[in-house]
Amino acid sequence: MADVNRGNRPLSPHLTIYRPQMTSMTSIFVRLTGNALLIAALMIVWWFVAAATGPEAFATADGFLRSWFGDLVFFASTWAIWYHLLGGLRHLIWDMGYGLDLQSAYNMGYAMIIGSLLLTVLTVIVL
Repeated sequence: MADVNRGNRPLSPHLTIYRPQMTSMTSIFVRLTGNALLIAALMIVWWFVAAATGPEAFATADGFLRSWFGDLVFFASTWAIWYHLLGGLRHLIWDMGYGLDLQSAYNMGYAMIIGSLLLTVLTVIVL
């Protein structure tokens, strides 16, 4: 039998009414950086395939990857690697049962952000 009150049911809360929290935002960015790193890895594979294909293909790929946009992509990828790594370490700490209270979660979130920025700058300076 059809549900006659179907239109009168309350709707679930939507993402637009939630206030962003440190834990949710860091989790979302860990997922985004993982996907962005896949795209960066595909760009490196493209560079290797172009090198194996011939000089013209390599010149095209190398020119793109050495342009200002390629530098920007690799700088962002460096940050993404560090951020994703620190996010993984945070989850390992959580898996051991430590840092599960809200204050520790916020502190680790700030540590991820600041740590990834510092490690990115150090990596760019060294390399």
